[in-house]
This record gives sequence, C-alpha cells and structure tokens, in this order.
Amino acid sequence: MVEAPVRWSTERVLELAPDAASVRAGRAQAAAVGWSGAGASPAAVWGACQGSGKKPYQTCVELAEPAFRCSCPSRKFPCKHALGLLLRWAAGELPEDTEPDWVRAWLHERAARAEKAEQRKAEAGPKDEAAAAQRAQRRAGRVGTGAAELREWLLDQVRAGLSGLDRTGSDELRRVAARMIDAQAPGLATGLRRASGLAGRGRDWPSRLLEELSLLYLLAGAQTRVDELPDALADTVRTRLGFPADTGRVLASGERVADDWLVCGVVDEERDQLITRRCWLRGTRTGRPALVLSFAPPGRPLDSSLPAGHRVTAELAFHPGALPLRALVAERGEPVPAACPRGDTVPAALAAHAEALAADPWLDRWPALLADLVPATEGDELLLSDVDGRALALTPAFDPWPLLAVSAGRPVTIGGEWTSAGLRPLLCWDGDRAVRL
Repeated sequence: MVEAPVRWSTERVLELAPDAASVRAGRAQAAAVGWSGAGASPAAVWGACQGSGKKPYQTCVELAEPAFRCSCPSRKFPCKHALGLLLRWAAGELPEDTEPDWVRAWLHERAARAEKAEQRKAEAGPKDEAAAAQRAQRRAGRVGTGAAELREWLLDQVRAGLSGLDRTGSDELRRVAARMIDAQAPGLATGLRRASGLAGRGRDWPSRLLEELSLLYLLAGAQTRVDELPDALADTVRTRLGFPADTGRVLASGERVADDWLVCGVVDEERDQLITRRCWLRGTRTGRPALVLSFAPPGRPLDSSLPAGHRVTAELAFHPGALPLRALVAERGEPVPAACPRGDTVPAALAAHAEALAADPWLDRWPALLADLVPATEGDELLLSDVDGRALALTPAFDPWPLLAVSAGRPVTIGGEWTSAGLRPLLCWDGDRAVRL
C-alpha cells in the first residue's frame, strides 16, 4: 500500500515551474472552471482540463518523483496544466478517489520501465576496474599537461603586463579556455571564461582579473603536485579541476550527517544548455552548511524535493574535500514550511566565510543566513545594513524591489549567497512566511 504523501504547499508546487511565465500560467489554470474528473490518490493526482480544442487535455502527476504526463502539445515539463492541477491539490480542492484506468496504466508503465532499468543495470555486472583506472590515468596525464601549459601562459601574461588584455583579452582568454577543454580540465576552462568577462570592464578590472588569474595559477600548480597533497585537499583540487564525482563512493563512504535541514535558498542558473539548481541547506541542530545540486536541460523538471523556506529531516552524504560542502541526500522525509529562523550577525557570517576560504581558496559562493538586515542606501547604491550600521554590498544584478516590498523599512532575515561581488539574497521571511526573491 502506498503511503499518502503530505500535501504540498503552494510554494513547493511553484518550485517545479520551468520559468516565470509557467508560474503565471499555472496559477491561471488552478481555477476550478474547466477541470473535470479531477482526483487524488496516494500515488498521483489527475484531471481533464478543457483547452481551446474540443477534447480536454488529460493531465496526471506521479507524486513520488514527481513525474508528469499531459496530452497538451506543450514542450515544457511540467506544463501549465500539471502546475494548475498540483496547485488545486495543494489547496485541498481534489477529492480522494480511485485512479482511473488511464492513470493506472501510466503508473504501471513507469514502474515497468524502472524495473527493466534496474534489471539491465544488474545484468551489466561490475565495471572493469582496471580499464577505469587506465582511463583515469590517461585523463590525469592530459590534465597535468594542460595545467603546466596554463601556468606558463599565465606567467607570460604577468611578465607582459595585463594592460595588453584590455582590447583583445577576452578573445585570447576564451581561446586558452578551449585548449583547457581539449585537455579535459573544464574547471580551468570555466575560470578562464569567467576571467574573459572581466578584461577591460570597469575601472578596477586589472585587479579583479589578476585575482582570478592568480587563483587559476594556484589551481594549475596544485594539479602538478596533487599526489603530494593531503587527501582532503587533493579531493578539493580534483573537484575544482572538473573531475566527476563518484556518487556511489560518496553515498558509500562520504561523511553522513543527519539533521533537520532548513532550505535557506534555492537558485537556478542556465549555462551551456544545462540548468543547475543550487539548494543551500543549514542544519538546525548542527549549524552545518550544505549544498545540494541538481541538473536538467532547459524545459525539463529539476529536483523539487528541497523547496526554499522549508525544513526537511534528512541524512546527507558529503563529498570529500578540505571543505566538505556539497552533499547528496541519502535519506529524506517530507519537507514542511519552516518558521523564521535565527540568522547570524554580519561579523559572524563574514568570519565563517573567511574560515571557509582558508580551507578552499577557490570557493566562489558561500551560504549566508543573516538576521535583522534593513535595506539602506549610500549614494545611488543599495546596501543591507544591520542594527550597528555594518553594511553589505549587493550583487549588481540583484533586483531589489521584492525585498523592499517585504521589508518596508523593517529588519528582515535573509538567506542568500555571499560572493566576491557581494550578497545575492535568495529568500527572506515576512513574519513566518518565506518569500523567494
């Protein structure tokens, strides 16, 4: 017997939306007018939604994964009809019922495919460890060669002076980044592409570019002697270079931490035809920060099991490294809305960030959960100030208006990412109600 899932909150449903337009369209579809035959079971929700054609669209959602099926022509997952159906379920508008035949057939088909996949995996047998070790050794050799080449190129740039990168630096940096891709060192390529966006932009671009190139020089140098480094630091270097993580190894031998985890920020970013979702967690008992990543191509659903502003009882398995931050969810319960948490002071947050940078100098983002911040201005610049007047700069691209509307001049608790460009707020609390920014 399938255990009935805890009914989702509206915020958790909207986390599934692939874009802002889908959020608006899903809310419109949540109106009861146009739906027929809607119902819910412990495994799924379903209904028929009348569209512009004669035949209504059959829509159903399997709640466990979740997975979606709709007969509409939309290429978005989930489509607006699935979002509207889930919003109706979250509002308690779907009656408990027995699954109709078409829903039951779809659920059985999905279960059969999953069983076949497990069977193929079992029949494949254990992987050839010797062959895998040879492939890893060949890649390590190519990465080492690329890293050594990059170090020499970076030294040449410093000897010649960075002023020469003012006009042609972006093209040159991207060219070298392409060579690092050929060397199977995507981490070095990413850093070079990031540096290409700094050359010639802004008054202080030489200092910011030098900082980025210095970190790349440090990383490339660490690769050339990675076997001499302590195990934890060597794991960090390999991760920053772009070596893939063995999830099986992480789940089997990674550090396990069980806690009630607060999801204090969720952000999606699209790059290279792939959407990355970062979920920042904080243990309510341990105070431990954690980062859970998920990936999907544009238009496909991302993992929505860690909605922002919710609390979930879970056991995380942490990736190895000098600063264990990224984690996999080994076991989890159902997320529930969380009350406004107790945030850190600005000095405590900055001290934690400094300590993290000492362990992992390539750290580009760090979670922040800050209490009693008030929007303030300094000239034309918007800042966040604490009660003692200490101020934090905001990232340039941040849209402040939703935060200003919630705060209305009052102190608020904010969850976000701290970066070299400033604080990027992702979530704030209006009383005990979490608001995504």
